[in-house]
Amino acid sequence: MQGQSQQQAYDRGITIFSPDGRLYQVEYAREAVKRGTASVGIRAEDGVVLAADKRARSPLMEPESIEKLHKADDHVGVASAGHVADARQLIDFARRQAQVNRLRYGEPVGIETLTKNITDHIQQYTQVGGARPFGVALIVGGIENGEPRLFETDPSGTPYEWQALSIGSDRSDLRDYLETEYEEGVSTDEAVGLALDTLAQSNDGELSPDGVGVATITVDDPEYAERPVDEIESILDERDLLATDEDEADDENADEE
Repeated sequence: MQGQSQQQAYDRGITIFSPDGRLYQVEYAREAVKRGTASVGIRAEDGVVLAADKRARSPLMEPESIEKLHKADDHVGVASAGHVADARQLIDFARRQAQVNRLRYGEPVGIETLTKNITDHIQQYTQVGGARPFGVALIVGGIENGEPRLFETDPSGTPYEWQALSIGSDRSDLRDYLETEYEEGVSTDEAVGLALDTLAQSNDGELSPDGVGVATITVDDPEYAERPVDEIESILDERDLLATDEDEADDENADEE
């Protein structure tokens, strides 16, 4: 009984390390991220690609209301996985930081600087009593001094820089696929195709144009831009990833079950 009470103390107290040096609430937050639908980020030679699985839980839900891709600044995009409400709070924080940097220094915020500001904010919630960690991971991508940069934030408050990564459900499988298929020097258009191929790995090899979001930021035109549905549909058709009406009906029936 005494051992169980000690275990519960480590579970409930965010500021208490377990004897083996773990913060259980942070690890539980990572588990919350794994329950979210997948998002993918790829750094290309001439830009950054963000893609997200945003399938609706019901055919009655408006696809536009599912928020997985966000514009943090003109040259910065963010994809999320995990608790959407937590993601919204961090996106608002990132936008304020980007605006403050423009007002204070008269220039766009650096991608690495912005990511570390976000992770510093996240880290505070791992060592303050009466709070909980953010149950979300973010992919922060954009153009900094003419170079594409791609970062990940973790519920522990640690930033990582990547060439290509996935967050959310099936992360390990999608990362293995990216490690096999990703090549340095790919173009932005090629990276868009690779991102959709990667997301399809966790969707039986097929995707619906309404159920996926794609955003790009290029070196030549460093402006965050989301690809329209008809363009995504065309790319999915070209790559033989387009879900049929029968497959979409099966997905809806599975959601109802």
